[in-house]
Amino acid sequence: MSVVPLAEILSDAFDKRYGVPAINVFNDLTLEAVLAAAVERSSPVIVQTSVKTVKSIGSDVLYAMWTSMTAGIEVPVTLHLDHCPDRAVISECLERGWNSVLFDASRLPVQENMRQTIEVVAEARRFGAHVEGEIESITGVEDGIGSDEKAQQQELEVTLDFLRNTKVDVFAPAIGNAHGSYKTEPVLDFDRVSEIVEAYPLPIALHGGSGLSDEQFHNLIARGCAKVNISTALKEKYMKSNLVFLESAASKQKWDPPSLFTSVRRDVIDLAGSFMTLFGSAGRAG
Repeated sequence: MSVVPLAEILSDAFDKRYGVPAINVFNDLTLEAVLAAAVERSSPVIVQTSVKTVKSIGSDVLYAMWTSMTAGIEVPVTLHLDHCPDRAVISECLERGWNSVLFDASRLPVQENMRQTIEVVAEARRFGAHVEGEIESITGVEDGIGSDEKAQQQELEVTLDFLRNTKVDVFAPAIGNAHGSYKTEPVLDFDRVSEIVEAYPLPIALHGGSGLSDEQFHNLIARGCAKVNISTALKEKYMKSNLVFLESAASKQKWDPPSLFTSVRRDVIDLAGSFMTLFGSAGRAG
């Protein structure tokens, strides 16, 4: 068990059609709590870090936290760099020990995206790491990366040409999903996931998972979305949990940081665990 390659976690999920939560963490408490949820639910988990988190904490400190907290862990876990358009940051994280990266070159023309993704895949392979690719921007801004412009889908043959040439390990298509909180009910292109998987069987990454219904999650996972990203939901839970506790502390004039951390940690564990159960990954690590 313990730390394993991304492809090892996703291959089983893809074959058996369950989803593995890929949860963005942003400090030591959220990292430890997400890992604790995986142990509690006996679930594999993909821990994700944004470029913003890597830069704010520092890759050395962040990776030291990761190795310390995963030492002896009894469920399969992996460390993934989320949406990164910066090749220097990708190289830095791969050198430190990240297990996989999402090279986000979706703002580039497809041919240039493909050329650079091929280079990133070759670089990752030298470290025994894996690569997630995308050719369409997911609508919405997350941690300073992205755009609110509606994502434009590429033709299926363009997608397949990208997959065959780059040999990425997981692919993130635009299917009407969006980062952040949905302002209106999303209209999802479920069939597009099936079309890609039928033509080129590989795990699909579902971005913009926070706010989708249980039925939407189950439908997409059944079609091949083996990696299900969760970011906004955890940020909101973390902030609101802190707020509730601090408002209570203020009313009582009782200030006890360890109690705050314990309360917020429990809420994060419960949220992460609920996704593990919903996506069908709970109990898969046994």
